[in-house]
Amino acid sequence: MDERSLAVTRRSLHGVAELLLAGPQYRSGGGIRLRVVPGGFATLADPGVRVDVDRLVTPAGSLPLTGTYAELAAAAGLEASPLDDVYSGGPGVRPGEELEVDPAAARLLADAFARGDAALRQLDPDQTPVLWPEHFDVGITLDEVNYGLSPGDDAIPEPYAYVGPWTPRTGDFWNTSFGAARPLAELPDVLAFFRKGRALVTDPE
Repeated sequence: MDERSLAVTRRSLHGVAELLLAGPQYRSGGGIRLRVVPGGFATLADPGVRVDVDRLVTPAGSLPLTGTYAELAAAAGLEASPLDDVYSGGPGVRPGEELEVDPAAARLLADAFARGDAALRQLDPDQTPVLWPEHFDVGITLDEVNYGLSPGDDAIPEPYAYVGPWTPRTGDFWNTSFGAARPLAELPDVLAFFRKGRALVTDPE
């Protein structure tokens, strides 16, 4: 996958998650939490909107992820709504910006979210993973440790799984400032990675 295509697609989808899903949901009183669904991600409450690879799906139909966020929102009967008043670490995307979504990159990111979501549900069946619009990652917290799947960022430009203890740990497993991260392409078993991190937190080597 071309690194630029992945990066611009990730930013565009991050913008959709905030401006067209979490923002309108929050303004209607439903909070900012989103969820992973087949092909992408969706709201938890009204408005019932989801992303299916490179399309925005609403109760009235589906639209291609093209044009500006404001134009796409208007076509979907929504208002593009940034969440600057809720958090400070979002994508920084403005309603007037143009989306740029490569279908192959969007599919790769959707598949990454699906793998992460499935592993998190197995790690702790009592929790429902949350896709957070601020950092655009899906995760859970278990015994003061964050477990999740990121679609990539400036530090690691491809999807990766992570384990982030609230209390810093040391050792070969812990390879980042926040804990441990592994590119998804190098992880045949995401659940095993999460369980390894959990075991090391519970019983350090």
